[in-house]
Amino acid sequence: MSTKTNKSFTKRLKVTKSGKILARRTGRNHFNAKESRRSQLAKNRSYSWNISNKDRAFYIKN
Repeated sequence: MSTKTNKSFTKRLKVTKSGKILARRTGRNHFNAKESRRSQLAKNRSYSWNISNKDRAFYIKN
């Protein structure tokens, strides 16, 4: 039996043109209205997700 792709995580991933994988951090969707603008913008930054090519092919189906 094959494993299933974690859909909630793959929705947070973006593959760039050069093949890098950028991911959004968790817990950033709501309850941001009362926070300062600086912290709101800091939450929007994504981070580079380093993964081997073998794992990339396994987890991210194109």
